[in-house]
Amino acid sequence: MSNLDAFITHKLPLPEPLATSAEIQDRQSTFVAYIFRASTPEQARNVHSHVKRVVHAKRPASHEIMAWRCMILKEGRTGLQGDDDFKVEEGSEDDGEQWAGGHVLRVMRAEAIMDAVVIVSRWYGGIMLGPVRFTHIQDCAREVCQVFRVEDEIQDCISTLKNLDDILADLRDELAGIKEAKSQHKPGPTTDSEARSRPSKDYSALQKSLDITKARRQISAREKSIESVKKLISEQRNGSPTPASGENLIGQCR
Repeated sequence: MSNLDAFITHKLPLPEPLATSAEIQDRQSTFVAYIFRASTPEQARNVHSHVKRVVHAKRPASHEIMAWRCMILKEGRTGLQGDDDFKVEEGSEDDGEQWAGGHVLRVMRAEAIMDAVVIVSRWYGGIMLGPVRFTHIQDCAREVCQVFRVEDEIQDCISTLKNLDDILADLRDELAGIKEAKSQHKPGPTTDSEARSRPSKDYSALQKSLDITKARRQISAREKSIESVKKLISEQRNGSPTPASGENLIGQCR
């Protein structure tokens, strides 16, 4: 069964590039790069086959240069022992453009790209370019690798924000429970069943913007809010009077 047939038979979603470079044109040759997620060398080869046989079916490229890097679980390991259970597998294919795959792989290493495949397509225009063709290949590859790194970083920031949101929501519930217990002379905070509803925040706009600076500011703001609510909880438990400004702090942390 061909790789393309495997995509169709198993009804897997078609691979979508996370980034596509600007085209570089030089003496009738055209270069463009794509980067896709790939957690195994097999996935990388399947993506390469898809680009070659489907995406460029109507306009075949002269060369579909590929390189991949994947973090693979070592044989006999479970992954529970940390980084030592994994190894990096990497490779490249020139597809007729000798040494080109190695150039793409070096860019991936320099940009610390992992679990991805980069494909640089070249349409040969009939004029030999000499060594500058490798510069074009590297420039295209570097462009998509840098976008990939930002995508990964923004996703890490969003995961951190979601975790901090959960912590902050728990603390707000705890503070509200302490206040309610005091007002009703009960011994403790609300139970989980009494906790307030927690609508999840929508970070799709942040993810689309790829604004790392904004994401870091939001993380810093959440951390400060958590510390502030912790302080209010401590004051309530110790019986210290809460300043009037502190009464509004929970709302300000939203």
